[in-house]
Amino acid sequence: MKILRNRLFPNFLKVYVNFYKENGLKLTIKKYGIKLILTVFIFYLIRDSILYLIIPYFALKGIFNF
Repeated sequence: MKILRNRLFPNFLKVYVNFYKENGLKLTIKKYGIKLILTVFIFYLIRDSILYLIIPYFALKGIFNF
């Protein structure tokens, strides 16, 4: 299970997660601050855009011949 979790987790977020596990939320926010928040926000924005907008668009485009 741990190997699967490591493969599904993005490599650039591992630094933040390791620091969080060792030091807690307060120190993580204090050290990384806005950089951490922006990184997570942009990662999920791009991921969700692909999953919920781009893939369905091309699927419907192929079915209905837009």
